[in-house]
Amino acid sequence: MSLPAIHPSILNADQAHLADELARVDSADGLHVDVMDNHFVPNQFGGPALVEAVLAHTSLPVDAHLMVTDADRWAPQYAEAGCAIVTSHIEATTAPFRLAGQLHRLGAGVGIALRPATPLAAVEPLLGDIDLLLLMTVEPGFGGQTFIPAMLDKIAAARRLVGERGAQLRIQIDGGVTEQTIARAAEAGADVFVAGSAVYRADDALAAISALRECAAAHAH
Repeated sequence: MSLPAIHPSILNADQAHLADELARVDSADGLHVDVMDNHFVPNQFGGPALVEAVLAHTSLPVDAHLMVTDADRWAPQYAEAGCAIVTSHIEATTAPFRLAGQLHRLGAGVGIALRPATPLAAVEPLLGDIDLLLLMTVEPGFGGQTFIPAMLDKIAAARRLVGERGAQLRIQIDGGVTEQTIARAAEAGADVFVAGSAVYRADDALAAISALRECAAAHAH
């Protein structure tokens, strides 16, 4: 399994001082940018302009998480903009195999996300075609929520499934990541962690990133 990676979520950053907020987390392994359309989830945030602003102010790989309806239509423009990974929700994707091929041709890694109640069976056929499996550990739409403990079994089941398939893909979690929950999630088999409040509400964001990374490494699957 890969070394644990911490991807701060800019949903929790001060949007009026974006360049400074990106500089605060420059020791991270990547940046997680949420895009929400107020349709697939009950909130609105981000879009191509924000992603382009982030890409202009960071050298970190950018991981775009599209919580939007009709992801097949919108995802390619995020790959064209230069995102390292573009993650769409399986629940909002009509032709995921075709989309995965399109994103790969555009040079982006392919992520597929699942809401908490969506079973792993929904993505099982895709595991050989994607690079990242994102398991939401809160209901998507808002930052600052509490980790859903029932998701630990889902993470463990995903890790077993990936192992059985011999697939080279990373398991990312998003929602309620703290030093306590990251330890349990790493133990279950996750290796990429989206951290919002835990990083951006800390006095020292770099120290928070290091602490989360060390905690995940100490409990890695």
